[in-house]
Amino acid sequence: MKFLVETSARHLHVSKEHLETLFGEGFELSVRKDLSQPGQFASGEKVQVVGPRGQLNMSILGPCRKETQVEVSFTDARALGVTPPVRESGDTKGSVGCKLVGPKGEVELEEGVIVAKRHIHATPEDAEKLGVQNGDVVSVKVDTGKGRAVVLGDTVVRVSPSYAFAMHIDTDECNAAAAFGEVYGEIVR
Repeated sequence: MKFLVETSARHLHVSKEHLETLFGEGFELSVRKDLSQPGQFASGEKVQVVGPRGQLNMSILGPCRKETQVEVSFTDARALGVTPPVRESGDTKGSVGCKLVGPKGEVELEEGVIVAKRHIHATPEDAEKLGVQNGDVVSVKVDTGKGRAVVLGDTVVRVSPSYAFAMHIDTDECNAAAAFGEVYGEIVR
């Protein structure tokens, strides 16, 4: 069973408190583009993410979350001068920090920068068809026919009725597989 493989470029999620520090009291994120996961969107707002060696301009994804989190690839991390752990989204405890600079203020994060684990979002019905459960770790073959087929191990399966069926990889993984445009993957055993 094949499923869509989407590339998730560097971005951040912010708490309401940090959003207001960066953009001003009462500020609300604007919706620039809806994303494939229901209720998620790329906002029109960007901030500078500053590390010891450099800075990157990054888009904020909405809606606001409980905790602020910065998701980068290892290439992005090198540019910033940080060494983040590979983690599932939301698992930032003990990760590295950075500074966020917005038009109205700055936020110094003690932790929150991660390289997101590649993962599959699946509904319970999709998971049943795939023969997997929430939390399973699988390998996924991505073959675009461009001479760069890869098998991506350590892919976490996340199951929820609120998900849309898709796999998410970062830009480094996308480049390794030449996974540009509409791309599909399949679990290999």
